Amino acid sequence: MKPFQSVCLFKSLLASCYCHGHLHSCLLFPVAKKISYMVGRHSHGFWRPKSLLDTARFTLSLSDRHRKKHQDSRALWKHEAVQKYLETLSKEYEEVSHLLNAGSINEFEQRTLRRRCANLSPIAAAFQQIKEAEREVQELEAMCRELDRRDEKQLLELALEEKETLDKNINVLCRKLFQLLVPEGKYDRSHVILEVTAGRTTGGDICQQFTKEIFEMYQNYADYKHWTFDIVNYVPAEIGGLHHAAAHISGGDVYRHLKYEGGTHRVQRIPETGMSSRMQRIHTGTMSVIVLPQPKEVDVKVDPKDLRIDTFRAKGAGGQHVNKTDSAVRILHLPTGLTVECQQERSQQVNKEIALQTLRAKLYQQIVEKQLNQEQSSRKLQLGTRAQAERIRTYNFTQDRVTDHRISYDARSIKEILSGKEALDKLINRLLEFAEIEAVTEYLENLQALEGGGG
Repeated sequence: MKPFQSVCLFKSLLASCYCHGHLHSCLLFPVAKKISYMVGRHSHGFWRPKSLLDTARFTLSLSDRHRKKHQDSRALWKHEAVQKYLETLSKEYEEVSHLLNAGSINEFEQRTLRRRCANLSPIAAAFQQIKEAEREVQELEAMCRELDRRDEKQLLELALEEKETLDKNINVLCRKLFQLLVPEGKYDRSHVILEVTAGRTTGGDICQQFTKEIFEMYQNYADYKHWTFDIVNYVPAEIGGLHHAAAHISGGDVYRHLKYEGGTHRVQRIPETGMSSRMQRIHTGTMSVIVLPQPKEVDVKVDPKDLRIDTFRAKGAGGQHVNKTDSAVRILHLPTGLTVECQQERSQQVNKEIALQTLRAKLYQQIVEKQLNQEQSSRKLQLGTRAQAERIRTYNFTQDRVTDHRISYDARSIKEILSGKEALDKLINRLLEFAEIEAVTEYLENLQALEGGGG
């Protein structure tokens, strides 16, 4: 069944009051001039991809204000450069399919073409679906104008509802298309180690309380996404807040969803208790979040001679062993100065193994950062790296508003965000969508620059 057949049925119902004679098919955009740049032809006649997008990295610069007009997939879809690029991919898909059906290529070329065809097939299908849906929208818009002229209010209302449904479907298809275009991150499917640390404030203990709320938010989000959330370190504050905590989160696509949560989170609120009347004003505090990907195989060698291992009594909640046995473990990596702790298990040996696992993940992250710093372009990476000093989000309790500064996104109801459910998931998915858009935009800019340089 073809997509959007309901529109055809709807049109048949309105046939008696609408004339189709004035409709025109959408003109296709011309193919990009330099197809040879994106897909080069092998000397034996089969296609070989040369897309920058295969290695593009998401680089979001807070100073790139001109990018705000492409903050949603639908807006970027309408860009002429995007249309040209997708037309090129669609043309390549047709050529590859033709070569496969011709049967005049050797086995090695067939394998290469089959892989390329499998990659292009969903992109070409989504591209055609969107174009077909847009043609249906154009026809519905013409219907609406005619119905409005005839004052057919009931039929006009039905047509507008159908158009709204189509618009929503197009938005979904655009998002799906850009997800297909952007390659999956190397660590997107990895488990993570999430750490939270309280910052300093202008007064009161709001940082420690806020840190506890954020840690519990991610714990609730893990439950919402059906992930496993294992606390490996928990250092509470004296008045009920939290100084520092770490957790190992495992499940499907954990790092993909949490990789943009790393950074400084700011809180603005009036302390509820324990303050004198002169201190009853808005206080500003911060806490930091670190998200470390933990691939299944972290090949980082740690020389025991480079470690200083101390044991101490656990301070947090954890059972009768707390404050009675030296089960907690602290490991200092002397060459780098990295320190990790684990105190959640009763066994000192188990805590030591968990701490070593965390240390390897941190050392591995340093290697990843070094590689990214060497590979990145002149733009400064703001998301997906360990630029932890960057203030990424503000939670304004007095205005009941959460603002993500990287994408200028405001969400109301802090309570819903901190619950770690639908509202937080919506914010995280908005970040992911913006990352996909940014990756496509950067690729197209690079492509246009290269085409311009080539005359």
